[in-house]
Amino acid sequence: MTSRTLALPGLNGNGKLAAQLRRSGHWLLNHALPPLLTLVVLVGFWELLCSRPGVSLPAPSQVVADTWELIIEPFYDNGGNDKGMGWQILASLERVAYGYALAVIAGIGLGVLVGSSEWAMRGLDPIFQVLRTVPPLAWLPISLAAFQASAPSAIFVIFITAIWPIIINTSVGIRNIPQDYRNVAQVLRLNPLEFFVRITLPAAAPYIFSGLRIGVGLSWLAIVAAEMLIGGVGIGFFIWDAWNASRLSDIVLALVIVGLVGFALDRMVGAIGNLITRGTSA
Repeated sequence: MTSRTLALPGLNGNGKLAAQLRRSGHWLLNHALPPLLTLVVLVGFWELLCSRPGVSLPAPSQVVADTWELIIEPFYDNGGNDKGMGWQILASLERVAYGYALAVIAGIGLGVLVGSSEWAMRGLDPIFQVLRTVPPLAWLPISLAAFQASAPSAIFVIFITAIWPIIINTSVGIRNIPQDYRNVAQVLRLNPLEFFVRITLPAAAPYIFSGLRIGVGLSWLAIVAAEMLIGGVGIGFFIWDAWNASRLSDIVLALVIVGLVGFALDRMVGAIGNLITRGTSA
């Protein structure tokens, strides 16, 4: 009896380990393997097409060879704009952080106002619908004239680009709060602040985070485009400078990094949304 009892914990531990290994293998097979195989096929096809004589675009092997120093030394600093890819990305992310944070604060506030008030929706919604169709870079000359500096101009472009999906999704979420929730709030005699904190925000959170995910993606798109025009340190200007110097491999590497950072930003906002909304956000 004693030997069997002593053996059970080990057996249970082995069983848990085996179950964890099965779950890990199942996740790898269903989630990691398909994109990995797709990536291998695409890179192989790219290598095959661009390795032929006379092709102007670099093959993946040539990109890695040409940009190896940029890859292994992302944080070198030779002064001025001659900085590694790590510093370029961090400079762009800093601008995105400022502009996106402002868009989140203003967008959620205006979205709550438009969603809660019929008069606000009638007065502001047509204006929002017109302004949101203006291309992001069309705002850059206006912001440069207003701020007389490149950094705040880029932040404004990010702000004005990201705010519209946040406003729209937040207002839709507010308007779609079930009437039962409002009835419960009346029964509990919640004041406006309690209703906003305990009913409005939790009910509209999935819509809000859907807007936040769209907004962060648009922010990253806007900053890359804006930096091509305003110059300075940043991944957008790095791409434009590489084009002027005919460094196509540097451009390809920058595009890959831009895509990976944009993917990471989207997943980060999505993970926060799933955590707060308990998996109900998009």
